[in-house]
Formats: sequence, structure tokens, C-alpha cells
Amino acid sequence: MQPPIPARTDLSDAFSAVSDWVFDLDNTLYPPSMRLFDQIERKMTAYVMRILNVEAPEADRLRDHYWQLYGTTLAGLMHEHGVDPIPYLADVHDISFSVLRPDPALRGAISDLPGRKIVFTNGSAPYAERVLEARGLSGLFDGVYGVEDALFHPKPHPAAFETVFAKAGIRHTAAAMFEDDPRNLAAPHAMGMRTVHVAPEASPAPHIGYHTDDLAGFLGRLRSGG
Repeated sequence: MQPPIPARTDLSDAFSAVSDWVFDLDNTLYPPSMRLFDQIERKMTAYVMRILNVEAPEADRLRDHYWQLYGTTLAGLMHEHGVDPIPYLADVHDISFSVLRPDPALRGAISDLPGRKIVFTNGSAPYAERVLEARGLSGLFDGVYGVEDALFHPKPHPAAFETVFAKAGIRHTAAAMFEDDPRNLAAPHAMGMRTVHVAPEASPAPHIGYHTDDLAGFLGRLRSGG
């Protein structure tokens, strides 16, 4: 059962002191129904096949196994096989963005937020910029940070957040994190940030403060009090 949505005044009050807004990218700033990440998963499987000389079923198993164990497939490949992350990131993000559409409502809702806004993704920053452009969200953010900015420590590991937040000057107690993967909200919660799970289905956990399946609508309620 989905947890109850906080009352309107409670929701706006809970975020009234937030001035640093941190957004994940994939399946957060675009809905998973657009299925952009499907292309990346296929590219990752093909890369694992090529670099480890394994067949597709084993490559697909390793891709998922490393994601579960290390936070990303790349982190597993780096840790267990010494894979160079730079060509990997260039390869798996060489995809078509034609499935994405501009979202004026989301742009308006993010633009209206007070303070600084950043994107922090386990993908690369150049890839993130292309996603933002396709979604009509370019120019909204004060910083766009990829896994390379986290020194290749991926979310959900605390070192990833600590590294990027230090670079961005994020003040934890005045910040909120929006993310589709529940695992990636644990560290921000521990830092004292407000945490919002953005996904079609709720995933109740102590480190998840709020859930929404409509990011633009949720952000709009924060500003309007409704």
C-alpha cells in the first residue's frame, strides 16, 4: 500500500527551508515509460560481452549482478576487471534520444524552486546534458555532475554523495534529493536531507521521506502550498 500523501500545508512546510535541490537523472527527470535506459542496458550488455569475451546471457547476468553489488555495472567492471571507465561511458551513452520529449510543466516547476538546483547522475555529465536538452531542461541547473565528478564512486555509496556535494557546496540540512532508486536515498537521508522517491510505485523505507509518481506536480505543490 502506498503511504499517505502529506497534507498540503504539511508538504510545503516540510520543504520551506530547502534551498539546495538535487535531482537524479535517469527515470527521474524523465519517466521510465519513455524507456531511454533500455538502450543503455543493451549497450552495457554488449560492452560486457566484448570486454570479458562472454555470451549474452552471462553478460546480462554480470551487468545486473554488478549493479546490485556495486551500485553500477561500471563499478563492478572497474573493481573486478580493471576496466577503463572513460571509453565505457562514451560507448554505453552513445544512444538515440528521440524517445524523449520536452516537458514544459517540469521545466516551470524546477525553475520556480528557490535556491540552487543540481543534477547528480551515475551516468556521465555529457550524457546528462544531452538528456536535459532533449527534455527541454537545459539552462535550469547550477551544476550537472556525473560519476566522473564523484571520482567514479557510484551512488548509493556515501563517498559519491560526499564528493559531489562538497564540489557543489550542498548544505545537507537545507537540501532535498529526488531519486528513482530507493537505495540512492539512504545516504542523503543519513546526511539530514529531505528525500523524495520518484517512481510509479512507492517503496516504503525509513530513509524515504516522500513518494511521488508525478515530479512536476509534486514540485508545484511545494511552491503553491497546494
